[in-house]
Amino acid sequence: MVSRSRGSSMVPLYKYATVSVHMKKVIVDEQKIDELLSRGVSEVIVRDDLKKKLMSGKRLRVKLGIDPTSPHIHIGRSIPLLKLRDFEALGHQVVLIVGDFTGLIGDTSDKESERPMLEKKVIDQNKKSYFAQVAKIINTKKAELHYNSTWLSKLKYADIGTHADVFSVADFIARENIAKRLEKGSRVSLRELLYPLMQGYDSVAIKADVELGGTDQKFNVLAGRPLQEKYGQEPQNVILNPLINGLDGRKMSSSWGNVINLETEASDMYGKVMSMADSEIVTYFNVVTRVPLADVREIERSLKAGMNPRDAKMKLAREIVRMYHGEKAAVSAEAVFIATFQEKSIPDDILIVRAKEATLLPDELVKAGIIASKSELTRLLQAGGVRYAASGEKLAAVSEIKKGESVLKVGKRRFVKVIVS
Repeated sequence: MVSRSRGSSMVPLYKYATVSVHMKKVIVDEQKIDELLSRGVSEVIVRDDLKKKLMSGKRLRVKLGIDPTSPHIHIGRSIPLLKLRDFEALGHQVVLIVGDFTGLIGDTSDKESERPMLEKKVIDQNKKSYFAQVAKIINTKKAELHYNSTWLSKLKYADIGTHADVFSVADFIARENIAKRLEKGSRVSLRELLYPLMQGYDSVAIKADVELGGTDQKFNVLAGRPLQEKYGQEPQNVILNPLINGLDGRKMSSSWGNVINLETEASDMYGKVMSMADSEIVTYFNVVTRVPLADVREIERSLKAGMNPRDAKMKLAREIVRMYHGEKAAVSAEAVFIATFQEKSIPDDILIVRAKEATLLPDELVKAGIIASKSELTRLLQAGGVRYAASGEKLAAVSEIKKGESVLKVGKRRFVKVIVS
């Protein structure tokens, strides 16, 4: 268990966990509570019960678990983290669990095939900076911070049997992605059945009143309710958040690389936001920022009335950079973008090169005269001399070039628009 709360007393809660007690008044404001239950929210289980508790002034324990399957946290994960901050602002107790044990087993909620077990050394390496990264959003000095290996690693076979008895095989195979895999004849390991049990037991261990999670996590998050009842606890309420699309239009995922990480450098972060689809602007304003909703609605109306999406996207990019790097960095990142695009640092008449696959681009670049040879391109890549013009992000290999349309800066003065189908 990791606790960075200061000036608080610690009282025993459950077999392996402790609770930080902070004397902070709970704010009861119906307008703020209604926004809490709607902004960046797809579903609340059970909404009436949760609102009643929020309106009563009861101080709730609000749980979020994140598995360190990647060393970086991306802004898709910021949706529930921002919701944690919303609860914190109303005076409730934030409980963040880094799943260093569940991460070993692997969650297949959003996978179309079996997820392999990760090695402990990979998880240990990935989790090193997680609390520092989430500190960009929540107050980690007041939050309870835990690793779930604290209690899960101490369970015995009999304990696991007790947990498993709460669920049926039919419950598990009714999940959409598992049903599809079984229908195709794909392997589903018994290990995969253990993940919801472990996530559910996390709620028992820290006595959660509320758990947050993505819509793809619904089964796992709901698993906490019957397990809590099994242990004589009141079942937690659940808030499910929507999933956002990444830079390539698919669901944002570290495994696909279509992400904007919380630690992305400011100019690169700004450029990545500018490179995403116009259709995502309002969604991003709603779920990954806390720009007042009245302002978001005005932006939405302006876009429908003919506002240039680029202008709205620049406001979004500046706000996201400000959130993670500060106002000064946001102003600087915007200046870099304006100098590169709006002040025509990129020529209007740049060549366009097309290829069916990124690996075929070197031949096309040679044909177009952008580079003299493929070996020249290799040297430029190794020296960091090939980058996306929009963000300044360097490319280490041709295979890293994204599908779709992008502008590359090759060397100091050469620009080319590449289209990979």
